[in-house]
Amino acid sequence: MKICIRNAKPEDYSAVEVIMRQVQKMHIDWRPDIYKDSETIFPLERFEQAVQENAFFVAECEERVVGALSVVYRHIENPSQVTRDIIYVDSLAVEEHFRGRGIGHAFFDFLKELKGQKGYDGIELQVNAKNKAAYKMYAGYGFTVKSVSMELL
Repeated sequence: MKICIRNAKPEDYSAVEVIMRQVQKMHIDWRPDIYKDSETIFPLERFEQAVQENAFFVAECEERVVGALSVVYRHIENPSQVTRDIIYVDSLAVEEHFRGRGIGHAFFDFLKELKGQKGYDGIELQVNAKNKAAYKMYAGYGFTVKSVSMELL
């Protein structure tokens, strides 16, 4: 199966929104006390801005958009930390019928290339504690635990 990762285009928005809605449904199932259904999961204005900033990418397979990746380019500089530039994965989603086919790994291969091109120091992300499949994929790719978010309700 050929997977093509490319910069998102404005016309990709409807496909991206469908994919993001599928992921939102999983989050609602896991944590209905925090997540809820809404008319729009990824606002058009935010999508257009990310596209303009070259911070939104899609995976194409079989001539259709089957994955979405939103990143934030972060410069970390403060007195108590080493100065670093990182690519932060804000959102990564794969269409439900295409999960488990290597699209996530293709995104990470792409991100490693992008990191090298930009001369950045690392790639970081967060994962929902209930999303065992994503955690397993990230760990299998080589991601390690940096910190743990906790909550008190």
